[in-house]
Amino acid sequence: MSPDEIPPDAFDDLVRDALDRLPDEAATLVAGMAVVVREEPDPDEAAPGTLLLGSFRGIPHTRTGSRVPGSLPDLITLFRVPILSVCATRDEVAPRVLKVLGHEVGHALGIGEADLRSRGWF
Repeated sequence: MSPDEIPPDAFDDLVRDALDRLPDEAATLVAGMAVVVREEPDPDEAAPGTLLLGSFRGIPHTRTGSRVPGSLPDLITLFRVPILSVCATRDEVAPRVLKVLGHEVGHALGIGEADLRSRGWF
């Protein structure tokens, strides 16, 4: 799907809707984080040949229990262009945004990549 088909403002609305659809436990965790949308990852953020749809930067809450006082908030980033590139239709975008958001929340909870993939959160 072309990024022109869903402009940034409409994509931001889909992210807000996905945040509203998170289970209560996940929503509580995300409330203390920054969630941002960027067009694409920087070249140094993804290994060559890797399509990066989102990222989590921070300390998993399994290690700290909550945000470390004095630290910057944890950050979830969703990348609009790569997410749209894996969607064939407009109807696929909202579920994909929710799936990517859920995947990154899983990382914030300390769940590793292989475990998230085995649970279908890829």
